[in-house]
Parts: sequence; C-alpha cells; structure tokens
Amino acid sequence: MLDRFQAQDATDLARLVAKGEVTATELLDASLEASARLNPLLNAVVLPQEDAARRAIAAGLPHGSFRGVPFLLKDLGCEAVDFPSHNGSRLSANTRYPGDSALFDRIRATGVVTWGRTTSPEGGIGVATEAAVYGGPTRNPWNLDHTPGGSSGGAGAVVAAGIVPFAHGSDGGGSVRIPAASCGLFGYKPTRARLPDGPFSGEGWGGMAIEGFLTRSVRDTAVMLDAVQGADLGAPYWAPPLAAGYAQAISRPPRRLRVALCDTTFTGESIDPEVRAAVLDAARLLESLGHHVTPARPRADVATMMRAWTDIVAVGTALTIRTKLKGAAPTPEQVEGVARGACRHAEGLHPTRYLEAVESIHDFGREMAAFFHPADGAGYDILLSATLAEPPARVGRFSHATEDYVGYRTGPGGVFTYSPFCAVFNASGQPAASLPLAMSAGGLPIGIHLAAPFGADEELVALCAELEAASPWLHRKPPHWAG
Repeated sequence: MLDRFQAQDATDLARLVAKGEVTATELLDASLEASARLNPLLNAVVLPQEDAARRAIAAGLPHGSFRGVPFLLKDLGCEAVDFPSHNGSRLSANTRYPGDSALFDRIRATGVVTWGRTTSPEGGIGVATEAAVYGGPTRNPWNLDHTPGGSSGGAGAVVAAGIVPFAHGSDGGGSVRIPAASCGLFGYKPTRARLPDGPFSGEGWGGMAIEGFLTRSVRDTAVMLDAVQGADLGAPYWAPPLAAGYAQAISRPPRRLRVALCDTTFTGESIDPEVRAAVLDAARLLESLGHHVTPARPRADVATMMRAWTDIVAVGTALTIRTKLKGAAPTPEQVEGVARGACRHAEGLHPTRYLEAVESIHDFGREMAAFFHPADGAGYDILLSATLAEPPARVGRFSHATEDYVGYRTGPGGVFTYSPFCAVFNASGQPAASLPLAMSAGGLPIGIHLAAPFGADEELVALCAELEAASPWLHRKPPHWAG
C-alpha cells in the first residue's frame, strides 16, 4: 500500500491526504485490498469493520496528525463501541463495549481510519500469536514458518506486510518490542503510566502493562505518542511530565550519552551468536556517533523479578477468566492450556502472594534505577542489549497447548530464555525500545534493545531517531509485502 502511493510511513501518507493527492477512501480501499490478498497467508486481521470506517470518513475525519491514514487496533484492550473484540480468547469472543476508552478517543482524534483489529494470544500472555479463536497461527511476513511474536503479533505482521502503515499494540512483558524485533519494525514502550488505561481499567498487571504502537519509523511513534500521552481522568498515578514532547525530541540528536553494553543476557548467559554480533555492531555504531560505550550489565535480581512477574500475570489471567465464568472452572473448549495452567497456578498461591509479588517488582525498579544512577554518580544513560536472545522462533514452539504455565514461562527453552530482556523494563517501568538494525543470515529481522532511566522518554526517542538516520531500515521489505 505504501509503495502504491510513494510513501514510506504513516506521516508520508497523511501529508498526501493533506495535499489532496489521495483521499482517505482511496487509502482505506488499498488497505482492505492488501488485507484480502495477504491475510489468508498471515492470519493477522480479525473482526473487520469496513462499514464503521466508511461512516467515519463520511462524517468528516478529525484534522489530526494522521488524518485519513488506515489503522488497526490490537484484539486486546483499547475498548471501542464500533470495534468488538475476541481478546484472543474463545471465552471472550465478540465482546462489545458500552463506551470508548480514553486511548481510543485520543487515537481517533488523530484522524486515523480504524477498520478492524489484529490478532493476539489468549490473555496477551505469549511471545507468539497462535490463539485458537482465530483458527490457526499468525505468521511472519518475512518467513511464514516463523512467528511475528506476541502479544501484539498480529499488529507486527500487518505493519511489516504493509497492510497498514502502523497499528496499535500493548506491552506487558515485551508485547510491542517482541513483535517489533520479529517483524523488522520500531517498537517503543513508554515510561509506566505515560498513556491512559481508563475508564475500563486502572492499571494492567500491577502497573507493568502499557499501551503502544508498531510503526515503520521513529517519527510515526513519536507523533502518535504525543497525541495520546497523559493520564486519563481518575488515573491511579501519572508519569513525570515531558519537557517538550516526543516529536520535538526527535528534531535534534541527544547529547552524547553513556551507554552500558550487555552482549549476554542480564544474568550473564550467552545469546545466539548472530544476535550477539548485531548487538556489538550497534555498539560500534553508537561509538561512531560519539557516544561512550562501556561493557556492563545490571546486578538487579532478575530471577526474583521474573517469579513475581509470572505470579502477577497468572493472577490477572485468573481474574479475567473467573469473572467471565462466575467462578466455574474453565474447560478446554473455553480456554487454552496455558491460561488454564495460569488459573491453577494463581489459585495455589498464598492470599498474600500478589502484594508480595508487587513489592518485589517495586524493589526491582529501585535496583534498576541504582544501575543507571548509582550513589557514586558514575551511572549510565542507556542500556544496550538484544531484544530477543535469538532470531524469531518457528510457529508452534510457543504453542498454548501445554498446561504447565510456569514451565512455559520460566522453564528450559521457555519464554524467559527466548525473551530475557523485555519484561525487565515492564517491571522497572522504564522506557525501552526495539530498533530493527540487523537481519539474520536466514533473512529474519534482529531487534536491538535500548532502555533509559524512568521518565527519560525524550532522550531515548531522540537516540532512536539518531540511529534510524545513521542506519536506515525503511528500504527493507519482507517477501510478503503489500507493495
């Protein structure tokens, strides 16, 4: 779709609409045509609402930054009256909402033309998107045998394939950054509480989950975040205010930064050699730009944090399912194996464990803050690592069929082995991003992960923009591309 209109990203498409060179209806038609051609291969678009999109255009779109640009919502959260949701689950299939979320109100005000949703694993608890409610796995447009990641896997697939230029996602343990790394996109997790959760929720997973976007460019993320950032009325807590905003931040390079380089996991285990080489290449790129790179890794208690994260997610999953079933036990026809296992795990926890786990997460946040700002003042501005410990996994590796929820997450070869970096920053609340700076020899994207101190969103996004300019990625397109 982008190629057809000589555009690189959503910002380019919005400019064409503003100049009268293309209409919102023409862009919607092109997006729907691309979906009709590619979605049978990808299984990434669900619950299309073409009539709602055409009504929005006919009523007159808001004159926002992305007026007329096609857009899709993740099939989890971002509640909207016109957009029912399965929430990745047979149990929640065809859920309708009585009102619009604060986030959707702000997204709509940018002028985007929303026409459907994108696939998500059940409960958002996977690093692959293979929910039973969709009848099959969602596939990666770079290689259909591989996953586009999770939990915003459908969003990653549709943006990478060019069906839409950007899409909504959410991130409770890497769920924006993992698909970004898997699909060759930019994925950014803001500081905790930067974006609204209400009115349907106060927080997600003890404050670890936050909304976000999958984009082809840093500027699309920056402009969209400016449009939606800020707590909604009655929010339980707020992020530190921005100085000038994301878009202003990327208008110039950041100061020269102190970068900690970690070419292993944060607990010292080795990662895939190709991925490690990509991390070292990124370090050299940063040095060439004048940044100060030093090998280092945080000494925070990652193992205790992951146990706490695992328990909190289990309790959240059990709460959703118990509410839907009014306390009845879930059956295999209603709920997939991993989620059933999460329910059993949650029910076996001591009644005080949830608050103990939340306290562990808070302790971990302080440990990570001390790494960036130690008492001696010799800290770091950025932590550089891989996004994933290996290239994108094959479809089926992270199937939700197993009922061993804890083993699925933290056992040998499980989720945490594959993705040992992302959830760290959901726990600490710090801003973090995945940049598509490398490709594997087998033609799969490799994501590079950057994280900054709590509240330092503007400096982090400015660095991402500087790296994008120094090592552009927009020219890369997967074999399954809308054109």
